[in-house]
Amino acid sequence: MNMDDLNFGNAFLYSCYFDKALGNEQFVSEHVVSYQISGETHIDHQNGVIILKEGQLLISHRHQLAKAFKYPAKNKEYRSLSVMLNAERLRKFGIDHHYALDKKYNGVPNILLDSNPFLDGFFQSLVPYLEQAKLVSAQMETIKVNEVLTLLLETNPELKIFLFDFSEPFKIDLEEFMLKNYRYNVPIENFAKLTGRSLASFKRDFQKIFNSSPRKWLKEKRLSEAYYLIEKKQRKPTDIYLDLGFENLSHFYSSFKEKFGITPAMITAIVS
Repeated sequence: MNMDDLNFGNAFLYSCYFDKALGNEQFVSEHVVSYQISGETHIDHQNGVIILKEGQLLISHRHQLAKAFKYPAKNKEYRSLSVMLNAERLRKFGIDHHYALDKKYNGVPNILLDSNPFLDGFFQSLVPYLEQAKLVSAQMETIKVNEVLTLLLETNPELKIFLFDFSEPFKIDLEEFMLKNYRYNVPIENFAKLTGRSLASFKRDFQKIFNSSPRKWLKEKRLSEAYYLIEKKQRKPTDIYLDLGFENLSHFYSSFKEKFGITPAMITAIVS
């Protein structure tokens, strides 16, 4: 049994799972601060993998691709609390507190933070908001977001540039980016944004480079990789379909059979 993620207000997200799960969102559009209550979150991002353990904090930079794999602790469910720090709130906070808003952050996109009594106490203070989610007003939400920003900057002043970087992605090598990140299951619009292009420009450049539409190429690339992993690496279909960007096992099986004329299970039977 799984409990769905629960949003309370527009800025807070509570997750509770009893089985391993993959996070729904794979495009981080805004800065996020996450607190691990129990279990572990394994974040597969563009530069590697980071593991968030019980009692740890993670701050993630906006405009990146990341998969969050959620693992319950032994004899205990997976639980985490996250605060979304959208650009509008951050900009207002920065202006009100006289922070520089014109510097570009060039460091790592995900930072594990040391726990401290102030930040631990903040996330514990969110429990009543979770329990009374429908009563969380916009004003209450703003107060709590400003509180966590204050605590973060007081205890980790080096986060100033990280938090108040409002720059947009610049134009990068599209072919290199797609070959590295095709496994992320995100809308085409997000791939366009991360490569510094409008949607129209992205589709035009993509056609020139790959001689295919983005959606068709992504499907073909993911299926070809699946075939390779099952045949050559003896990977189980159930272990790879989420990692390759397919939303569910049924969709993976039907797409695979449509392309190759056989099911993944048939290949598994042949090579085993």
